Formats: sequence, structure tokens, C-alpha cells
Amino acid sequence: MLIVFRTSGVLLLGILLLMIGNGIMATLLGVRGAIEGFSTQAMAFVMAAYFAGFLGGSRVTPELIRRVGHVRVFAALGSLISAAMILFPVFTEPYAWVVLRLVVGFCFAGVFVTAESWLNNATPNETRGTAMSIYGVVMMAGFVVAQGFVARGDASGFVLFILPSILVSISFAPILLSVTPAPVFESSRPISLWEVFRASPLGIVGLFLMGGVFSALFGMASVFGTTAGMTAAQISTFVAAIYLGGMLLQFPIGWISDRMDRRVLILCVACVGCFAAALAGIGVGGYPGLLATAFLLGGMANPLYALLVAYTNDYLAYEDMASAAGRMVFVNGVGAVSGPFVTAALMDWVGASGFFVYIFVLMLGLSGYAVWRMSRRPSIATEETGSFTAVSPAASPVAMVYAQEAAYEADEEAAAAS
Repeated sequence: MLIVFRTSGVLLLGILLLMIGNGIMATLLGVRGAIEGFSTQAMAFVMAAYFAGFLGGSRVTPELIRRVGHVRVFAALGSLISAAMILFPVFTEPYAWVVLRLVVGFCFAGVFVTAESWLNNATPNETRGTAMSIYGVVMMAGFVVAQGFVARGDASGFVLFILPSILVSISFAPILLSVTPAPVFESSRPISLWEVFRASPLGIVGLFLMGGVFSALFGMASVFGTTAGMTAAQISTFVAAIYLGGMLLQFPIGWISDRMDRRVLILCVACVGCFAAALAGIGVGGYPGLLATAFLLGGMANPLYALLVAYTNDYLAYEDMASAAGRMVFVNGVGAVSGPFVTAALMDWVGASGFFVYIFVLMLGLSGYAVWRMSRRPSIATEETGSFTAVSPAASPVAMVYAQEAAYEADEEAAAAS
């Protein structure tokens, strides 16, 4: 771990600043939208635009990097993010926010692709798995820290919009001044989405469903808070509890996943997620109970994404993993784009608790499909499965590819040592 911080500490600091800025905006927009009188459906379009932009940016950025290089792409996209963040309080119209959020999502995808490439290039092979795990923790920590700024700031003013713009701008310095030349993107054997689905139906269906869960937790949590009548401080604490759970529970669940049938664990984690969503939906324990269930819900949802990725990789040849990573991110992204619309519709129909109804239905669907898939084919022996590597749903396909490589190298080393 010390080697990772020595070789990539400054780069990780830049990523932390990026995530604090991104986390502030994700919560702030929901609170400010309520102040401006935006409807729940209007906010659904705003939040969905980020995921649509991120999906597009993940696919376009590698080609941009091939044409003009990592530094130019990173600087250009980062500048656009910084400018867009300042414009939100200037153009307080839903359609303007949709466009700005689309731009921010597109640019953040490109920034992550570039930063993750540099992180991998700066990290020795023997510590790559540790580096990617630390990277995931840094991303979650950034979201948690961001909520402290939202809780103490004034969502009706300009300062909270200027702050993330400054943080994003400052983050360029440590990243650009510390990086080594990034590797060229190599083409991999193309593999279709249908081929990945045939290899792991549970993985693909699960990733689609978890895209909806992630977009609700990341995009609509603050909208839920305003609909429920919570203060800005209460909303930010609620959101922080979600990401704190995801950060703390990922590694224990990952450790367990390397020692048992992953399908059984996916089923168990999804069932716990159902239970947490149900408790939150009926308001057990008031606000303290809401925070506890938010922690548990985030702690189940974030590891489920990485679990489904690891489970899918168990059925893929190593040479297909890089191409399959893009397909998995695409499926997850499609689910994420549709999530805010369904969440908003349910919230309009049954009230604020519709937020948890949506998550409950998705988790229940994943649980049921996991049970059905367990009846369709036998599981792979635990000793033949690949290693679990923490991957955040907020990361780009590049992080997933490098996490896959780290897991594969760890398995190779373990096999050689045995």
C-alpha cells in the first residue's frame, strides 16, 4: 500500500478533489432544483443526462486520446467541467441544466478514462490490484467528504457551485504535474453483447438492474430528500451514509466472494438490499433509521456491482475480458439512464417512498433471477473462480479492464505459488 501512495499519491489526491467536486454537484442540484421549483420529472431528466453523457464519453474518449493525446483531452474536458459547474446557477431552467449535466457527464467520463490510464501506468504490476482498490476507496471517500460542504453551505446561493468548479480546476495540477506518459490504448478481440450475455446471463441482467439502483442512489437521493421535506444538512448526511456503506462494506463482501459460490453471495447481498429498501420505505426508526438503512443499502449496492463483474469474468476467457468490460459498462449505463425516470414516476405516484420502492423492485428482481439461474446450470468450483477486485460503478471501462488484469495476475501468482 505504501508503494502505491509513493508512486501514485499525488495522482490519487487529484482524483479525490475531482470526486469531491462531482459529489457536491450531485447532491446540490437536487436541493437547488427544489428551491427553483423544478418538478420531480424535470429533475429526472437532469439527473439522467449525467449518465447519458457518461455513457457517451466512455465510448468516445479513447478515440479522442488516440488523436490528440491524453494531456490535451484531459485539459480540455476538465476545463469544460469547471465552466459548466459555474453556469448552473446562471441558467436556472430545466432544459439548460439537462444540457449542462450532459456535458458534465461526458467530460467526467473522459477525465476518468485519462486519469485511470495514468494511474495504471504509474503503478507496478505487483501492486496494481491494491492501487485499483485504493482508487475505489478514494472515489467513495470523495463523495462522502463532499456532503460535508453541502451540509454547511447555502444551496440558494452561488458559492456551492463555485467551490466544485475550483476543486476540479485545482485537481488538474497534481494530476498533470505528476503523470508519466500513459500507455496507448490497445485494440482487443471484439466480443458482442450477446456473447457476453450467453457467457453470463446473470451478470448482464444484474448489471442492468444495478445501473438503475446506482442512478437512483447517485442521482435521485437528493431529490428524494427534498420531496420528503428534509433539510440540506439532513440530505447530505443521508447521501454520505450511502457512500460510507459502499466504502466500508465492499472489502468484507469481496473477501467472502473469493471463498464461496458467487451466485449465492449475490443472492444474499441482493436480499439484504431488499430488506434495507423495505425498511427505509416504511420509515422504520425515523431519520436515524433512515441513515442506518441508507448505510446498509449503499453497502450492498456498491459491492454487488463488483460482484457481478467478477462473476461474469469467471465465464470469460482472459483475452475477451477487455472487450467485455466495455459491454458491461454499456449495459450498466443503459440501466442508469432509465433509472431516474422510473424513480421520478414512482415518487409522483406513491410519494417520496417511491424512491425506495424502485430500489426494492430492482433488488427483488435480481434476487429472483439469481435463484432461477442457479437452477439452470451448476456453479463453478470456488477454487476455479477469479479473484474479486473492487470496482466502483462510477468508474470508467478503463478501471474495469485494469481491475480484471490485476485479478488475473493475482490468480496466476497464486497458481504458481501453489
